[in-house]
Parts: sequence; structure tokens; C-alpha cells
Amino acid sequence: MEIRLDGRSALITGGSKGLGLAMAERFAASGADVAILARNPETLAEAKTTIEKVAKAKVAAIAADVAKAGDIRVSYDAVMAAFGKIDILVNNAGQAQHGPSVELTDEIWQADLDLKLFAQVRLSRLVFPQMKERRWGRIINVLNIGAKAPAANSAPTSVSRAAQMAFSKVLAGEGAPYGILVNSLHVGVIVTDQIVRRQRRENVSLEELIRKTGETVPLGRMGRAEEFANVACFLASDAASYVTGCAVNVDGGRSPVV
Repeated sequence: MEIRLDGRSALITGGSKGLGLAMAERFAASGADVAILARNPETLAEAKTTIEKVAKAKVAAIAADVAKAGDIRVSYDAVMAAFGKIDILVNNAGQAQHGPSVELTDEIWQADLDLKLFAQVRLSRLVFPQMKERRWGRIINVLNIGAKAPAANSAPTSVSRAAQMAFSKVLAGEGAPYGILVNSLHVGVIVTDQIVRRQRRENVSLEELIRKTGETVPLGRMGRAEEFANVACFLASDAASYVTGCAVNVDGGRSPVV
């Protein structure tokens, strides 16, 4: 089945690398206008060049820190100026942060909530009215499997992600009468730039880390970013017209809960 997004416009946060970049490439190759948001202008410029190689429509790259309300408003206005509308919102920004709860300061908690939960809240609030007016919209929230099954020492990320999952369900109910579908995708272990950073911290070879991590997955391997992007593209399309309010694991069976 070929998934097409012709005539749609997508906004992807954290879109300059990893899963965000993979989704941007997949959406752009499927015909959508794609805007990516990230903090680093140099990384954004490189990502835009990569996306344009496969793009069938417009590509925009906007430097923004989605943990800041002001940046969200400015970047939203920039995407609207470039595309005229936003049909698809992918809240993808944020990397894993974890530690013993008693050691987490208020500042650490607030920074994680701002980057993850409040970015989702603020961007959804901006795009919802136009989606309601057109009676078509897709919001995809990229979370992790810890949102459903949080482990010890997994805060603040597991808590922020769980709150995002709950908000996804709230929005799904509010958007359903207007054709706005809201779902979350839950990451397991996927080979991205984050695994490279972990490899440097643990001082092992990348190949060995990928092999050992893959052994913890029922499918016997880590996932690929393009595999995750394929699921996101499906949810963003008309092919997923009866799917909303779902929390979908893209984890090779690693999550202990469905």
C-alpha cells in the first residue's frame, strides 16, 4: 500500500536528526510540505538539505526552542507564512533524561515538562482551531514505552511522557467530532543519534552496543528510524482515518504492556 500525503502540510518538532529527521524525509517523499523545528541552525540547515533530496513539495527549517512559549508562537507563525496551513503536527522534541527521583531538582522537573508536555500543549492549542475549521487534522505525539510502564529511576522523562499520553487521549476525544485524529507512538530502542551518544558515554563500540541492546528485544534487534517513520506516515494519512486515541508501541515487542 502506497501512503501519500499530497497537499498536506506537516510540522515536526525535533526534526533535524534521529526520528524527527526520518519522519520528515518520509513525509516529504510522500508529497507533504514539511517544516522542521530544532534549536541548532547548522544542524537544521544540514537536515533541510537532506530532506530536499527526496521532497516532492516545500521544505522549511526553523530554529526554535520549543521549551519556550515565545519561540513556539514565532515558529508557528513562520510555518503558517510558508505553507498557509498546518494539517499534521508531530510533537517529537525531547531526549530521555532519568535518575533517582529524590535527586531531581525542581529545575530539572520543570525543564523536562516544558520541553515535552508543555510544548505539546502549546502547539496543539495553536493548530487545533484551523484543523477544526477544515475538519481534518493529525496530531502524533512521539513518546516512549516508559510512559506506559515506568521503571525505577526513570523520572522525569517517564512522568512527562505519561502526561503526554494522557493529554493525547484528551485531545483525541475533543478532536474526533471534527476529523482531528490524535495518537501517540511509543519508542523502544531504535538506532538514532541518541544511541551514538550512549555509546560514547559507555565507551564501547557502536556495533557491540547495538548488538547487546538488540538482544533485549523479542525481535532480536534494535529498530531502524525509517521503520518508525513508516508507522508515523500511515497515521498521518487518510489510510488511518479510523484510528484515534491510540498509544501504539513501535518497539519490536519490548514493552511489557500493550
